[in-house]
Amino acid sequence: MTGPTQLTLEIPAEHNGARLDVALAALVQGQSRSQLQRLIKDGGVQVAGREIRRPNTPVEGGAQVELTLSGDREVSTDVGGAAIVELEVIHEDESIIVINKPAGLVCHPNPRQTRGTLSDLAVERFGPLPEVQGENRPGIVHRLDRLTSGVIVLGRTLPALNALKKQFKDREVSKMYLALVHGVPRFDSEWRTGAIGASPKNPERMRVVPSALEGELVERGEARTAETLIERVEELGPATLVAAHPKTGRTHQIRVHLQEAGLPIVGDRAYSNGGAQKHPLPRSVHGMERPALHARRITFRHPDTGEDVTFEAPLPADMDALIGALRAAC
Repeated sequence: MTGPTQLTLEIPAEHNGARLDVALAALVQGQSRSQLQRLIKDGGVQVAGREIRRPNTPVEGGAQVELTLSGDREVSTDVGGAAIVELEVIHEDESIIVINKPAGLVCHPNPRQTRGTLSDLAVERFGPLPEVQGENRPGIVHRLDRLTSGVIVLGRTLPALNALKKQFKDREVSKMYLALVHGVPRFDSEWRTGAIGASPKNPERMRVVPSALEGELVERGEARTAETLIERVEELGPATLVAAHPKTGRTHQIRVHLQEAGLPIVGDRAYSNGGAQKHPLPRSVHGMERPALHARRITFRHPDTGEDVTFEAPLPADMDALIGALRAAC
């Protein structure tokens, strides 16, 4: 048995206002929510230097949290520390690597997390990977949000990386995500085309800009055009499983377009429309500790052969369990 583990975390903006135990459950790997609740009640958690003993205490984005964990099991954090993750490789060859990214893993270093990212783990496993324009993003072709799981492709050589990035820029890559949303769509399929820009109230969150201002904001570079095809897959009582096909790749695009359509993603606190959901999950069904969004499939031209290749990532355990529980409750 090892000694106690000290962790220092920063609450991301997307968890602003969340319960302390819920926020920690999304950030700390190797600890269940019930274990974290016991830790809080035992005085093992401090927020902004103050001991907190109530698991339901709301936390602010940017707050510093210190935890003292017992040494009887291995833990890790994906905020401010190295995530202990064994990469699930879907495919690898001389030019590309395709990975099933787990939720909670950051794609590349940023000011908030400087190590333990997907690119770090890929370099550790596969050796040096190319970078473009001197960025600290080895192998990275495209990104997934930290809390989004699913299929992601990395370039293993510089020619492959450049060829893949050009396909993304030219919108020649086909992507399909699965999302579990509150409510039932009024349509079988629909294109959402609202331009997306930063929220004036919170620059870390995005919004569909007002149509009357769209042209002006796009021209000034304060918004970017965005297109997402949304398809109904399966109705599950008060929730629906939908497929989202983004034509463009804007920040938080799918989450924002689904919110705008009146279909906020289950577990998405940043884009939840605020307050209680109009279509809450049954009380017997435990929800998600993160947005129920998964990058299911990607299709692109292989940079060596020029032939179309498709790769898929299976549903993660948390989404699969929630869908099963909803089916049983219907």
